[in-house]
Amino acid sequence: MKKLVIVESPTKARTIGRILGKEFVVYSSMGHIIDLPRRKIGVDIDANFIPTYVVIPGKKKILTQLKKEVKNSDIVYLATDQDREGEAISWHLRDRLQDKKKTLEFLRVVFHEITPQAIKEAFAATEHIDENRVNAQQARRILDRIVGYFLSPLLWKKVAKGLSAGRVQSVALKLIVQRERQIQSFIPQEYWKIEALLKRKKEKFEEITAELIKYENKKIDLNNKEHSSEIIEELQKEDYIVSSVNKKEKRRNPYAPFITSTLQQEAFNKLKFTTRKTMLIAQQLYEGIELGDEGPIGLITYMRTDSVRIADVALNQLRRFIGDNCGHEYLPAKPHVYKSKKSAQEAHEAIRPTSIDRRPQELEKHLSPDQYKLYELIWKRAMASQMKPALYLTSTIEITAGKYLLALSGSVLIFNGFLKIYKEEGKEELKLIPAVEKGEKLDLLKLLPSQHFTRPPARYSESSLVKDLEEKGIGRPSTYAPIVHTLIMRNYIRREKGYLACTELGMKVIDILVEYFPNIINVTFTATMEEELDKVEEGSMKWDQALRDFYVPFQKKLAYAQTNLKKEVIQTDQNCEQCGRPMVIKWSRTGKFLSCSGFPECRNAKSISSGVKCPNKDCDGELIQRSSRRGMRFYGCSKYPECTFLSKTLPKEDGAAEEETP
Repeated sequence: MKKLVIVESPTKARTIGRILGKEFVVYSSMGHIIDLPRRKIGVDIDANFIPTYVVIPGKKKILTQLKKEVKNSDIVYLATDQDREGEAISWHLRDRLQDKKKTLEFLRVVFHEITPQAIKEAFAATEHIDENRVNAQQARRILDRIVGYFLSPLLWKKVAKGLSAGRVQSVALKLIVQRERQIQSFIPQEYWKIEALLKRKKEKFEEITAELIKYENKKIDLNNKEHSSEIIEELQKEDYIVSSVNKKEKRRNPYAPFITSTLQQEAFNKLKFTTRKTMLIAQQLYEGIELGDEGPIGLITYMRTDSVRIADVALNQLRRFIGDNCGHEYLPAKPHVYKSKKSAQEAHEAIRPTSIDRRPQELEKHLSPDQYKLYELIWKRAMASQMKPALYLTSTIEITAGKYLLALSGSVLIFNGFLKIYKEEGKEELKLIPAVEKGEKLDLLKLLPSQHFTRPPARYSESSLVKDLEEKGIGRPSTYAPIVHTLIMRNYIRREKGYLACTELGMKVIDILVEYFPNIINVTFTATMEEELDKVEEGSMKWDQALRDFYVPFQKKLAYAQTNLKKEVIQTDQNCEQCGRPMVIKWSRTGKFLSCSGFPECRNAKSISSGVKCPNKDCDGELIQRSSRRGMRFYGCSKYPECTFLSKTLPKEDGAAEEETP
């Protein structure tokens, strides 16, 4: 009996093929083979949203090859990924590979890791395709198609051809735009701090710095220098007496093992990986790495998950490893149990090493530098999640100075616990406080006033955006990474010094969508749709009902927008050099440009100058803002290609680079 196994990727096929042996033939579908058509909507909205699926261009040869293999097989194992996308790939493969001339058995194989034991167990306990999971994926795909198919032409009409809108991506863009406008409208507020440098009478060199926090037991606000100076005069006359000393132990619990969102956040914060890069490397670690004589082995569990659960077998391995290698003083009496969020798929597992015994240092020679860094991060996080909490001794001292109250606090690490393995930058700074006593009088050495200004909220980084999307219930593990990449490719946002800044084009698109479709790109509405898709997967809601809940309000807003939306034309005071008519501002996917108002009779168009002359001495051109294909902003000379000057920032007239706002 010939057994055919179909997976999504060639790497996964090689790894699984080596594990299963010659009895099985393993082929890759190279991802999705079937999808909605590219050039038409492919959904009959009036007939209960019935989709029309076609073979993806370029995938016909793969499908033909798979059909040949099926004819020579008696059983087909569909071993695609365990999420909605993987389930849909299996469903489409079964639909297209059915052979009318013979009875063929299609079995679904699901596993969380690609190791010999996990694969053999999965093939011994085959399942059937989960129709509810397929319906959830189908509903999401149709939702996104409806939004893209109907909203994009409206943007073409109002702004420029080639633009597009996405259901979840537009909500993410809205968050980025809102943050950008908060920064732009932010007005700094002045405030002052007063610290007192004090000295113990008992110890010759022991000094203490305490901050003024209250006056007459109420929080004190210092808004200007004059007020601060008045208080300093009063404080100079007071006696400083320790009014309370509080000490207590504080536990810091370990972090849960990684899920998709937290892995993306931590890889960005610690390794400076983009979300897309993190998922690409995690996919490599999951699908299999060549380990010399062992062959290809999956090093981590499936990387698209929102569950923090760890399987019992892996949990026992972790506890055994901690006891043997760190000492039993680091091993809690019972395993730590972490709670996943409500929508999490508890049948899945957290992201963890497939074997804790495979230490990062031992695998380094088999991994690329980036693979090693990410594997080490996952390995340490999983191990630390089952170690004892760290213990601190925290001290808080309050000092009275007449009617004023000053305070200082600090911590001492007394047991490192999980921090032995896993640390976060910037969180281990400890401040040791001298052992003062209640009632002790201190000498004032100096009062230290300092001026400060409130700062605007920071722009989103990829890490903070993913965190916010997850907290608001927007998107799911498989969608986080594509969101930022898609917005950059559309030139709606760009990366600036590690942060996400929206472009003028991105702002314009959001303004249109907010005006005409306020509910559709509403955070709460989108989160509710995600919950409904989860209900479809659970089997408690019909997929077409979820689509109706979205489409009915969408259709009403769409009809209004189609009637009222008009092309925006901004006339300038410049005239066309070719025909003399006024030039107008138009938009393209790469931003604004000047175009003759006589278009299409006159096709004169040019970029908008920044007003800064090119720094090259022998050039009389001006600098123009441009964008690369990867969404990176730069400035180039208007005389290109004669002049090839480039700069990431806009130079000043004296040649010094202008600092960009972070």
